[in-house]
Amino acid sequence: MDGYLEDEFDIAQLVPGFRAPVAAGAPPADGAALDAADAGMRQWTSRAEGRFNPGSDLHRRETCRMFRDTFNPYRPAVLDWPRLAPAALARIVALPIWDIAVQTEGKARLRMAAYAGTVPDPDMRAALALNAWEENRHKEVLARMVAAYGIRLAPEAPYAWPADAERAYLVTGFSECIDSFFAFGLFEVARRSGLFPRELVDTFEPVMQEECRHILLFANWIAWHRAGLSPWRRLRFEAKVAAVWAFLVWERIGLARAVEGDAAAQDNNFTLNGVQSVAFDPPALPELLALCLAENARRFAGYDERLLRPTTVPRLVRVALRLLGRRPS
Repeated sequence: MDGYLEDEFDIAQLVPGFRAPVAAGAPPADGAALDAADAGMRQWTSRAEGRFNPGSDLHRRETCRMFRDTFNPYRPAVLDWPRLAPAALARIVALPIWDIAVQTEGKARLRMAAYAGTVPDPDMRAALALNAWEENRHKEVLARMVAAYGIRLAPEAPYAWPADAERAYLVTGFSECIDSFFAFGLFEVARRSGLFPRELVDTFEPVMQEECRHILLFANWIAWHRAGLSPWRRLRFEAKVAAVWAFLVWERIGLARAVEGDAAAQDNNFTLNGVQSVAFDPPALPELLALCLAENARRFAGYDERLLRPTTVPRLVRVALRLLGRRPS
């Protein structure tokens, strides 16, 4: 387990010109400064006028400015992990997600850094590199949490450098769009249930909002990137996007079958079927889907409405709710 805390990942060696945020290495701030940073992460409006037409310099510039301006300098090393009662600790340890969660962040940071290093535009390259840096910070948060609560993890296998950096970033970006949508709802279910101490929920809240920023960046990057492609390159890119979606659907179906056949398996579909683990009286499927929609909208509400939002999963969930006889709000 100590290996997770000693893991060194230097994005500056992978992305030319990247420097870690200065505030991230500063001494812990006081409560007022931390509250201000948290609020600044959730609210951002551009001072620029006009529409953010995808592919335009304005769109690229304001997307990258949003990501810089909303950076939250919290430090994993000084997060306060609350003492848990035996029952709460047992519930945390029993969640079938910790190996997958740590490994997912490990893959995400490498894939994002690999792709960032290929981006010619310095603003977008810096934003994507910061995204990779924040994924590494998420991994450190998880590593320190499992150490604090004595959660045993499987050894981490070496992470392979992606052969196709663009495809790797698409896989990670779309995966986060799927998983974060459902995680927002599950997180709110856990908060309301009282199964987990409020202090623990509050400790993870900045990480959840940071994931919202990440998929906001991804949604605007992909629109900006698409708009700059020639017709032939655009056709190849859309074929790659379609193949990535097919892979993600197949991956989740395959993992769901594996989990059904192996009670000890780590569940990469936890965000889709983990509601039983976070509430005494879990909501029915229509109520859970409606909550996911509401939480997704709430987390994005503070950002400039001219920035694009991920739409595929919310659209599919609205269709599902109609089929289930519930009108989406």
